[in-house]
Amino acid sequence: MWHMDGGWHFWGIYMFWWIFWVIVALVFFGYLVNAGRSQRTFQKDARETPIDILKRRYAAGEIDTEEYIIRKQELERDDNLKHAQQ
Repeated sequence: MWHMDGGWHFWGIYMFWWIFWVIVALVFFGYLVNAGRSQRTFQKDARETPIDILKRRYAAGEIDTEEYIIRKQELERDDNLKHAQQ
């Protein structure tokens, strides 16, 4: 199977397939890592209630005490209306 040029055609094809499968494996594992990361982020956000978000923003200093109290009262009022309608 060796050709006059030292068999480079034979090794060239094998080298191509090795590179191809390494790239496929890297893309596959990259997808798995990214999918797992985004799923954990989605699950965390899905469990966070509006009150939790408000508390987190207040703790981070994004809103002041006055705005926190006003928004908390609005959320509690909305929550009470939901329970009254049921």
